[in-house]
Amino acid sequence: MITAETPIRYERKKYSDEKLIKLYKGVLKPRMIEEKMLLLLRQGRISKWFSGIGQEAGSAGAAMALEMDEYILPMHRNLGVFTSREIPLNRLFCQFQGKPSGFTKGRDRSFHFGTQEYHIVGMISHLGPQLGVADGIALANLLKENNKVTLVYTGDGGASEGDFHESLNVAAVWDLPVIFAVENNGYGLSTPSNEQFRCKQFIDKGIGYGMEAVQVDGNNVLEVYDTVKRLAESIRKNPRPVLLELMTFRMRGHEEASGTKYVPKELLETWGRKDPLTNFEKYLLEEGVIDQKMIETFRTEIKAEIENGLELAYAETLPPPNTELELADIYAPFQLNQTQPSPNKTNKRFIDAISDGLRLAMRKHQNLILMGQDIAEYGGVFKITEGFVEEFGKKRVRNTPLCEAAILGSGFGLSINGMKAMVEMQFADFVTEGFNQIVNNLAKSHYRWGQNADVVVRMPTGAGVAAGPFHSQSNEAWFFHTPGLRIAYPAFASDAKGLLLTAFEDPNPVMFFEHKALYRSITEDISDDYYTIPFGKARLVRQGDDITIVTYGLGVHWAMEILDDHPEIKADLIDLRTLVPLDKQAIINSVNRTGKAIILHEDTITGGIGGELASIINENCFENLDAPVVRSASLDTPVPMNADLEWNFLPKARFEKQLLELWKY
Repeated sequence: MITAETPIRYERKKYSDEKLIKLYKGVLKPRMIEEKMLLLLRQGRISKWFSGIGQEAGSAGAAMALEMDEYILPMHRNLGVFTSREIPLNRLFCQFQGKPSGFTKGRDRSFHFGTQEYHIVGMISHLGPQLGVADGIALANLLKENNKVTLVYTGDGGASEGDFHESLNVAAVWDLPVIFAVENNGYGLSTPSNEQFRCKQFIDKGIGYGMEAVQVDGNNVLEVYDTVKRLAESIRKNPRPVLLELMTFRMRGHEEASGTKYVPKELLETWGRKDPLTNFEKYLLEEGVIDQKMIETFRTEIKAEIENGLELAYAETLPPPNTELELADIYAPFQLNQTQPSPNKTNKRFIDAISDGLRLAMRKHQNLILMGQDIAEYGGVFKITEGFVEEFGKKRVRNTPLCEAAILGSGFGLSINGMKAMVEMQFADFVTEGFNQIVNNLAKSHYRWGQNADVVVRMPTGAGVAAGPFHSQSNEAWFFHTPGLRIAYPAFASDAKGLLLTAFEDPNPVMFFEHKALYRSITEDISDDYYTIPFGKARLVRQGDDITIVTYGLGVHWAMEILDDHPEIKADLIDLRTLVPLDKQAIINSVNRTGKAIILHEDTITGGIGGELASIINENCFENLDAPVVRSASLDTPVPMNADLEWNFLPKARFEKQLLELWKY
């Protein structure tokens, strides 16, 4: 019977004394580290701390139940995961202090890091995105048939985010071998559960996703260990997701500065009696598994380990600022071994070139997985992947639920687990549903902890097809501003194929824009075989001494048409092909020769990349300019659906007028 004196019931089952002692030390170690960290915080020797006191059992018990090479995705109150994975304490302390022996070179704090060495993938501050990443790691395990389980944590507050729903939904639909551990500690920072959700308990959500749901006493390390061990063994044999609810409580503030004044005193007292360390210690003493002398020995050993780790960490100096290194670490190293196109050519439309490139990439990269809405049997809304299921199968060509955030996160998870991913946005506009995964996970992972994101995001984009404001946006500037992403935006079929194949060679995240109006409107004789085109090399489409036109995508074809209508204008027409990396030198060399420049893009003028290009020209070509740099772009409005309104929105007609005025200047 559970009473106030014995608020946690332990069932030993058949576990040995050695196992029970290991579990005890698994809870004791993070508690002692926490106590030391709080002391250092008061001394001003660390700046911030997110305490997990009271929740150690859910971390240590679960981590110890898994195999050491199975991925765990913890949060900032799961210190027991890191200690259970036997990370040397000096490295953990260096991480907390921003020292070189940490895992992020001083670029991120506390538990915001990952490490392939210990199969841990840390969170980002947005809480929910790691759930989708866990899906991808689990998908890779499923495809590899390696009988591995993935475990990911979230809190009762973080479970309110859309990522929770999307990730559980995807995992259920795909039967992914992942355990979703919800630490239900009653509060999201200071907001109590009754202001976060209306369900009585999280296991009630399981039936809605069609998955098993299990609730355990999250303060009972033995129950947590036994449950996760049992679930993991079952999932390895029968892959599927499980929702695991850990009932626990956070005994200190969200972080130390916030305190716990918002928590009723009675509640703190109740949960204080359920302390996971003191209760398990008392149980083991009663069972005769340990005695006071052993406890003193364990504490002495752990204290010595902590002090030694701190001594090593304090001995390290902070990394000096190094601009060259900072910039170099934005991207994973990549050197393209360029493959030239063969003379075997066939006339292909732009859309055929994309399909051809995808097919050849799938044949070359056996670890490449395609994901997107309706891309399997249906072939995608533009029929680019038609016939792919017949050749590559549904394991590699995957229809997805409408869960863009979870699918983009899954792409990152696939990369973490040694695979490649392509995620098709049905329309570039829909990328807003997964924006966070791109700009905060994919883009920043290599800079933060050296993990590349081998993901290509295909973006059918652009207007001119009377599709209205939600299927026509040019949103490349959103990503142009985000360090860590590459951006390709081809204008010709040959470039579309070659750049796409390069995107799959590159281990970094690539936003690959494909203008819908070009899909079936242009053709070109292109190589049937595999070839690549380097990123960062602009294409000089036309050459002339009067003026420089800088553009990309559909703008290239507008410019060609208008130049054909005005043979008196002799212009350098530069097709950028990739926006990141950007061929700055091609622009500078041309403008220094012609003395005039006009920048054309389909995106709205305010905040479009034309402003950046104009600055590059002004900073590098000012003395050779014979006229102001001109920008030609779309109106600062949403994209209208009516065709006449749409062409008024688009800059084509204005560009012709601006070009003539600049030529005459």
